[in-house]
Amino acid sequence: MISRDELLRIFETAGAIRRGHFELSSGLHSGTYVQCALVLQYPRFAETLGQALASLFFDAAIEAVVSPALGGVIIGQEVARALPEAASKHVVPGAGVPALFVERDASGTMTMRRGFSLRPDERVLVVEDVWTTGRSTQEAIRVIQEAGGRVVAAAALIDRSGGNLPIASYQPDDCPLCRDGSAAVKPGSRFVRSAP
Repeated sequence: MISRDELLRIFETAGAIRRGHFELSSGLHSGTYVQCALVLQYPRFAETLGQALASLFFDAAIEAVVSPALGGVIIGQEVARALPEAASKHVVPGAGVPALFVERDASGTMTMRRGFSLRPDERVLVVEDVWTTGRSTQEAIRVIQEAGGRVVAAAALIDRSGGNLPIASYQPDDCPLCRDGSAAVKPGSRFVRSAP
């Protein structure tokens, strides 16, 4: 796995660590926002990060990678590309480990669409870009289980919850940035809605 210092260097080089006052997709507030899309727009960075994350699961016989859209799609693809093809009847020979994604429907419920499916007991790795509360990952796990898959592990590039990049976050009513009078901005993709 890539060291914390190297991970930070990659993210800082891409300008992906922002400072300010942010409302995260979880609803929590923070003075730091990590925009993984700014790193993953660079194919070499995405490849490096995907290989590093995949290296943790080489022995897990992963048959599919599933990511929550939109943030997890690119890193999920790169992790799947880097994983060894499992000796399994579920894998298309020579095609590699499939990278699928789950997404929100019009009601906001996480679902599997676009013809994606999982076979009963297919061994799945859930891959996400950033964990703050883990809500999207939990929703993805529910969808995978309902589709018959078996989640064997979950991983994220950035773990804000105290893992590889502990960053303070606050409930809105306990946010020191709000108390200082600044207004939170919502940079995440979950808040983007198309016009009617």
